[in-house]
Amino acid sequence: MCLAVPVKITCIEGDQADVDIGGVSRRVSLALTPEAALGDYVLLHTGYAINVLNEAEAQETLDLLERMVEADELRS
Repeated sequence: MCLAVPVKITCIEGDQADVDIGGVSRRVSLALTPEAALGDYVLLHTGYAINVLNEAEAQETLDLLERMVEADELRS
């Protein structure tokens, strides 16, 4: 199974971007999403932005991921 995570673009330099994921910054490739712009949310998979999302879609997924983490912590 593969997992792609929504991240927000904070800086773009050519076909590379800095993105924020939970307060952590990572450098990713925009080679597959040249239409992505500063402030956009993109799905990140193995270092590549593979799709541009609107903010509502991104937030819904981030909320679900957070709820999964919380549920797992309650089980422990």
